Amino acid sequence: MAFIQFSQVSLAYGDRDILKDVSVNLASGSKVALTGVNGAGKSTLIKIMAGLIQPDEGQRVAQKDIRIAYLPQSGLTHKGCSLRDEADKAFEFGYKLTEELEKIGDELKTGSGNQKVLLEKHDKILTELEDSGFNRRKITAEQVLLGLGFSKDDLDRNTEEFSGGWQMRIALAKSLMVNPDILLLDEPTNYLDLEARGWLEKFLNNYKGGFLLVSHDRYFLDHTINEVYELFGGELRRYPGNFTHYEKVREIELETLIKEYEKQQEEIQHLQDFINRFGYKATKAAQAQERQKMLDKLLEKEIVIPENLKKIHFKFPPAPHSGRLVATLSEISKSYDGCKNVINNLDLVLENGDRLVVAGQNGAGKSTLLRILAGEDGDFSGEIKLGSGVSIGYFSQDSAEKLTGNQTILEVVEESAPLELIPKIRDMLGAFLFRGDDVFKTVNVLSGGEKSRIALLKLLLKPINLLILDEPTNHLDMHSKDVLLKALKDFGGTVIFVSHDRGFIEELSTRVLELKDGKYRIFPGDYKYYIQRLEDESNGLIVSSEAINEKKTENLSTIKSATQLSWEEQKRIDSEKRKIEKAIEKLELQISEEEEKKKVAENKLASPEVYSNGEKAKSVQQEIEKIEKKLEELNQQWEETALRLEEF
Repeated sequence: MAFIQFSQVSLAYGDRDILKDVSVNLASGSKVALTGVNGAGKSTLIKIMAGLIQPDEGQRVAQKDIRIAYLPQSGLTHKGCSLRDEADKAFEFGYKLTEELEKIGDELKTGSGNQKVLLEKHDKILTELEDSGFNRRKITAEQVLLGLGFSKDDLDRNTEEFSGGWQMRIALAKSLMVNPDILLLDEPTNYLDLEARGWLEKFLNNYKGGFLLVSHDRYFLDHTINEVYELFGGELRRYPGNFTHYEKVREIELETLIKEYEKQQEEIQHLQDFINRFGYKATKAAQAQERQKMLDKLLEKEIVIPENLKKIHFKFPPAPHSGRLVATLSEISKSYDGCKNVINNLDLVLENGDRLVVAGQNGAGKSTLLRILAGEDGDFSGEIKLGSGVSIGYFSQDSAEKLTGNQTILEVVEESAPLELIPKIRDMLGAFLFRGDDVFKTVNVLSGGEKSRIALLKLLLKPINLLILDEPTNHLDMHSKDVLLKALKDFGGTVIFVSHDRGFIEELSTRVLELKDGKYRIFPGDYKYYIQRLEDESNGLIVSSEAINEKKTENLSTIKSATQLSWEEQKRIDSEKRKIEKAIEKLELQISEEEEKKKVAENKLASPEVYSNGEKAKSVQQEIEKIEKKLEELNQQWEETALRLEEF
């Protein structure tokens, strides 16, 4: 079994301990998530596992000939060849083994060397090549690339034509193609859309090697991993189970920690107050010095609560009043080349309180539609009518570029905040990953991701009633996403958004607009309902409106149309199904009780004192007959109810 093993590994940068006596074992079959606050050292730990950084102390042991694939968060680019040829570089190990085989073959032909040893080595390499998938590399490469969102036409494009996000997809694809013993993935979902994340999720579920990954996508983690390692304060702690289970356990632990923290903070404050009050008085100097020693000892063992586990909440400013109809889009069409419409004759009505997610693959026109609705793109045909009193707030991935200057983060955000929210700005900045002295950084030194978070927060502080959000969860950790999600759920206005975070979508959306090949469909239900509908269509249980219009089925009378099955009807069906299931449970309980009564009565009839007494025997026999009649009725009801359930 392939493995990487750490034993009491430590690493420090200056006076800061990144890792303190960390021990961990990754082996084939390991499915691990690594979590921790920003700056905790997750990426450093992964690099040590990959053998790219040497620890100060401790041992890193890896099995001989183990194949490890490591994917960093960003920074990888590819150029100089086609995508197909770049993918083939992932199989370099196989080409080296092939060269070794040829060399052994030549030695066998010439009769040089130990023939037995050479034959054994030859067989070993052949087995290794077969197990690695090298002989199926062309098929594997195409499957992985298509799964991660590339098209067949992309395979012959030069790699330098792809943008930064797609460059990282190429790197991820190569890591997977290697079929390594251990996969180390640092934020692999950052550049993936929903479809590609779904494909990667299935890949990892079927993956026989071991993997460790960092991700801020809770849904993705819950469906891929079975243990969590938390890195905090240089120490590593293991939690078995999925990510949601880890969070529940950690929350219980945190309750105790918070009580201890609050008690300690009170004591620290009490000592600090005494020192501040009496430290300069000669008569109290000795006591003040004693208190200072006590304070120093406390601060050496000060309890720190992980930032990602602190509960921070905030609310939007009240949304200005608007009418029931927020926006009406009529026959909206958009083309970039004058030939093919990305969006074609789209009709949409947004109502007050809607939480509409726009779904579809990359290039389907999701961001384009949001830009049109926000008034950022006027080059389209059709008409948009805004309802009375509608004020729009728009967040896009370009919002970060508009932030410039020498103002501090705190100054920039305070400028956008209503007076009543000024006292809460520090907490809000903390929720968006700007903590401590970070708030005094000037805008011109911020990264693109940091600027993006500031732009989003500035938008959320404005009194608006129609939020248009394009990938608002990018650059946010899980805790920040939770804060944003809670605020959006409580928001008094309307939201139309695009996101690649499935958990976020499922929690927020109340309707789904699907864009596909220039066409659109509106699903009057949440995202789970939408996904179920797609699965039902794929399995032939429901026929899509396109299939009906194009007459792709011969027997429509036996299958329900997707256009006929409304969200309200689906809810009614689910409710009716639950009622029937409860009725069956109740009947089964009654049947069980009656059968027990019958058993007791039969035992009574078998006793000498009853069967020897005609009067008593007759009475018990009548009781048994009554129970049997009741059982017959109950069983008949059960069969009828079960048949009703089968109709669903």
